Formats: sequence, C-alpha cells, structure tokens
Amino acid sequence: MHPILANQERLAIYMLAWLIFGGMLAAVLALPKDFLWTESLAVAVPLTLLYGTICLSSWYMCRVFPLHKTGYAQLLLLYVIAGFLTSSLWILIGNGWTLLLERLSLFAPLSARFTAKTPLLVGVGFILFTLTVAVHYLIITFEATKVAEQRELQSRILAQEAELKALRAQINPHFLFNSLNSISALTTQNPAAARTMTLRLADFLRKSLRVGTQELIRLEEEVSLTLNFLEIEQIRFGPRLRVEQSISEPCKDCLVPPLILQPLVENAIHHGIAQLVGGGTIRLLADWSGSVLRIQLENPVDADRTKSRRTGFGLENIRKRLRAIYETDADLRTEEKDGGFTAELSLPAQTSRAFSNRQKAENGNGLTDVSGK
Repeated sequence: MHPILANQERLAIYMLAWLIFGGMLAAVLALPKDFLWTESLAVAVPLTLLYGTICLSSWYMCRVFPLHKTGYAQLLLLYVIAGFLTSSLWILIGNGWTLLLERLSLFAPLSARFTAKTPLLVGVGFILFTLTVAVHYLIITFEATKVAEQRELQSRILAQEAELKALRAQINPHFLFNSLNSISALTTQNPAAARTMTLRLADFLRKSLRVGTQELIRLEEEVSLTLNFLEIEQIRFGPRLRVEQSISEPCKDCLVPPLILQPLVENAIHHGIAQLVGGGTIRLLADWSGSVLRIQLENPVDADRTKSRRTGFGLENIRKRLRAIYETDADLRTEEKDGGFTAELSLPAQTSRAFSNRQKAENGNGLTDVSGK
C-alpha cells in the first residue's frame, strides 16, 4: 500500500505541505497584479491540493524504477517526460477549473489570464513533481533501512538464542561426565552411596531440564537447584564438603539465567575442595545493591597446587552466556587470595514482577525500566 496514504500522520503532513505550496502559488499569481488575492487563492489552492493528489502516483514509478537498479540517464529521461506530462495534465485541469469559475460568475473572466501563465505553471508543476519523487525515494530508502535493521536485529536475536542453546547444551554433558566418573568410583567402594548418588543425579537432571528451557528463573529456584547438586557431591566427599549460604530476602525474587551457579560450584569443588585433604566450606552469598544483584561463591584452594594456564570450561561458559543475554551489563569476576577463591557474579537486578511488566510493555510496543525494587 502507498506509504503516505497508509499513514494518517504522513498524509496530513503531506497535504499541509501542498496547502502551503498553494498559498505560495497564489502569491505568485497575485503579486504581479494579474489576479486579485481572492481569485488567485480560488485558483491556486484547490488546483495545488489536486496536483498533490495526482503526484502521489509517482510513488509507483519509484517502486518500479529503484535508484540502485536504474541508470541515472534513464531516470532523468523518465522523470522529465513524466513531470511535463503530469504538469500538462494539471494545466488542462486548471483551464477547466477557471472556466467553471467563470460560468458560476464568481469572478471576472479568468481563463485567458490563467492561460497566459501556462509557461510559469508548467515550470512550477515540474518542480513540485520532482520534489514529490524525491520524497517518495526518501520514504522508500527509509523503509528499506528500517526493514534491514529489523532483519539484522532478528538475526542477532536468533544467533543469540542459538548460542545460548549451545552453551546450555554444553553444561549437562560436562557435568554428567564428571558425575558418572564419581558414581563409577563409588560402585566398588560404597555401592549404597553410588545408588543414592544415582537417584539424586536423576532428580537433579529432571529439575535442570525443566528450568533449562526458561529464559530466566528466580534466584530462589536457582539456589535450590544448586543445593541439590551439592547434595550429590556431598555423597562423594562426605564431611569434607560443607556448605553455607546467606541470601538476602529481596534477592530471592530476582531473576537469573538458569544453571548459572552450577558451573561455579563444580569449579569450586574440582579445583578447591577436591584438592584439600581436609576439604573445606563453600559459601554462597547474594546481595542487592542499587540496580545490581551480586552473587558470590567462596571456596578454599590449595595455594601450592599446580595451576593451569587455561581458563576453566565452566567459567568461560558463564561469561559467554552473560554476554549473550546481558551484553555488557553483567560480569563474572574471579580472584584468588590468601588460600581462598572468590567468584562474583554481577547482574542487572530485576524481579519476576518487573520482568513480567517489561514483557507486557514490549508486547504493547512500549518500554519500562525493570531495575530497582
């Protein structure tokens, strides 16, 4: 559909512009004293508004002959012919309009004076037609740019979703591999513990599959899932693995990506607790400051252990997921100091209610700030 006719605001602006052109043409006719102001307005304004309507048809020519596919010489010849034909039609209609005004005896004879202005009116008509063509090409370019931006945004979203799915898919096989190795080791040493660990592993995987399909989940759910994972590991490590948590009440309703803590806990166990003869305590802390949710995971490490130069798989996976979801608004920082290792997640603080409001606003083409309590 025609981009101007389809949009009431555009149509109103377009016709207002032609009304101004009509006033300017009336001045051109009246100032040399060939027409009275009432005569020039009666002739120029209706004819100019009509001409504006006729010039809307140039949009279809612009669509058939796009700038990037048509030679400039061909376009110049095409629009010169179209401009003079359109302005000639305008003059012909103008002659009929002045004759009608004469027959109605509203003004003194106008047709002869109007005909004398034919060269001027042809030039004005050609210029106005050319301006309309330029406006239509601008609209076509603007809409093409808008469509391209929408396609690029959609492609980015699809790529983001594909990356997230791939990153999530990497977590379970990696964790499952480690867990099955633990179960295999327990089968000869403690079959009952191996059976309990298998059952809890099945329960954990069932829950992780349920939340893993969601975009975001409440921190309370994520912590609960993380504690289930720690219960599995406690079967293997026994009293060597101890857990403490301090989650402030407002933080529990904050939304986080699902399974974002499990790789941190797995890293704490594999590179910390498992390397220490006496084990240690994993501390999980969460606090809400301003518009930022901070989650800390602390664990002891053996300062004399052989350190790997490579970044852990789980930590790198988390960083990629944070970039895919939050871009630069979230971060994972790690620090090893005085025999302790700290991993701190910084995320935008948004509650489930605020997130729901944002989705409703986006569905209604609006935006709302989701940060804050």
